[in-house]
Amino acid sequence: MDKSRRGFCTVLGTAAILSSAAGVLAPAQAAARAADKAKAGTATTAGGQRLKVRLLMNSALSGPHAFFCLAHERGYFADAGLDIEFAAGDGAASVVPRIPQEGFDGGYGDLCALIKLAGLRPDNCPVAVHVAFNQTPLTIGVRKDGPIHSPKDLEGKVIGGHPIDAAIEVFPAYASVAGVDGSRVSILRSTTSMTTLGEDVLGGHTDGVFGFVHTIIAALAAKNIDGRAGLRFLEYRDLVPDMYGNALMLTPTFLKEHPDAARALVAAVNRGIVETLADPQAALEATRRMAPKFADHVDGPRLKGTLEVEMAHPEALKIGIGDIDDGRLQRSIQLMATSCRLPRTPKPEEIFTRAYLPPLAERARPRIAGGSHA
Repeated sequence: MDKSRRGFCTVLGTAAILSSAAGVLAPAQAAARAADKAKAGTATTAGGQRLKVRLLMNSALSGPHAFFCLAHERGYFADAGLDIEFAAGDGAASVVPRIPQEGFDGGYGDLCALIKLAGLRPDNCPVAVHVAFNQTPLTIGVRKDGPIHSPKDLEGKVIGGHPIDAAIEVFPAYASVAGVDGSRVSILRSTTSMTTLGEDVLGGHTDGVFGFVHTIIAALAAKNIDGRAGLRFLEYRDLVPDMYGNALMLTPTFLKEHPDAARALVAAVNRGIVETLADPQAALEATRRMAPKFADHVDGPRLKGTLEVEMAHPEALKIGIGDIDDGRLQRSIQLMATSCRLPRTPKPEEIFTRAYLPPLAERARPRIAGGSHA
């Protein structure tokens, strides 16, 4: 295994647990909650206590997690009999192996990283139950005035990224489709902040940075740097449109022992997305109250990009946000298995199940189909 793939299952850092009390609801909201509670059922334990569910997120709570925060604040998890504990993770790829390694019930991580883990170590591998990102946000940010204009130009260059970054883990697949000799791309893994990684690119110290488009832009915005002005993005979705992005995933043990809880969790998340799409500002306010480092100029644009790009593939108009196209998933699995030289090719049912999704008519639909980062 070469250095660009090494360390996929390495555990870095310690998760910080975040929590927040639910907000006070208007009477109409309370009535709606009561109706939904009766409709969806609850997941309380035999003793009448809410079931604790530990979820590892891809980062500290921020704008792109607004629908989780809105569902939490409006009491949809509590009404379903769930006591959700959010833990701050260190990347969408590292979430996947950390879920079974550290005893989480589930998490929110990258679907391609899940495919890779299932191909390497299928025992107790999580299963996606709701795919929020129907387009991958993975990218390589390069200087607009630099020498990289196409994927082929990456050869001979140095691209930085976090040690376990989804864009790095999926790079072999992107390189394969792009006709890039991945062995000629030097990957510099660093534990420094995304802000510093972005500044290194702008300053000419490295040639590019792996990451999520909106994460890179937001990281630079935190230091009043306009990432769109200085960077161009080689977006994975342009060459590998079959790839999905972040998904809610749960362990096989949790699904076996708590199927009603899994169904209730997905229903609450779905409702959070529906209401976030209807009122993004309310969702951002809920996030502000749960995220200590919330910043309007950073988290607002990040949520906007998430709703209008990552969650806006045209297929979601038909099947809803959360579900997937079976053909896309099968092609993604095959591409990952081949390009990453996985010892086994996972079966689609090892990666995703729609058994816990709400009925088609109740699923969230995107505001804008076929969004763009431009």
